[in-house]
Amino acid sequence: MISVMISVVSLLLSLTVAWFTFRRGSVGMTRPALVGFLSEEGQPKIFMRSLLYATGKRGHIIESLYLKARRGQVLQVFDFWMYGESRAELIGSGLKVGEDGIASNHYFLPPKDASFQFLAGRYVIEVHAKILAQRKPIVLSTVELVLSEEFTMAFADPSMGVLFTWTPESGGYRSDLNTHRGAGRARSVSGAGPFTLPGG
Repeated sequence: MISVMISVVSLLLSLTVAWFTFRRGSVGMTRPALVGFLSEEGQPKIFMRSLLYATGKRGHIIESLYLKARRGQVLQVFDFWMYGESRAELIGSGLKVGEDGIASNHYFLPPKDASFQFLAGRYVIEVHAKILAQRKPIVLSTVELVLSEEFTMAFADPSMGVLFTWTPESGGYRSDLNTHRGAGRARSVSGAGPFTLPGG
């Protein structure tokens, strides 16, 4: 009887280890530490800094990321995605995400014929991901931001933008005017590097 019990326990432990080893889990995204509203060649552009991670050992492959930006009744999809560090951006054509996670900058542009503008108001921005072998995209993150009337004047200068920084103490985002590098670079090779942060 003892031998049978030991065998059963060993089998259960092996099955548990195998389940944790081969399960895919889900994909998640930490709250973006930085969100930027930029302008590139007269088009709006959204920048984010965040960590993508998977809860399973096998991880997942993200086929594409895109944003939905809503201001009141106005909704705009930002479907052109790039990621990577400053001046080393890659066009988003697939990204393997494991349980260790990947911290990166992400850049999103709308279609070229979009007429969307950064006007004053409250914005709700959803980050959507299309995961390989999953039929429907999932929502990774939802961010709420407020763009002031004063800061909308910044977009007249293509080198200027508005930076939203998450402050854990207040539980919200602080907005500041700031400059970003790479304004005006072509979409095919762009990413318009991140903002010039204080002390950077």
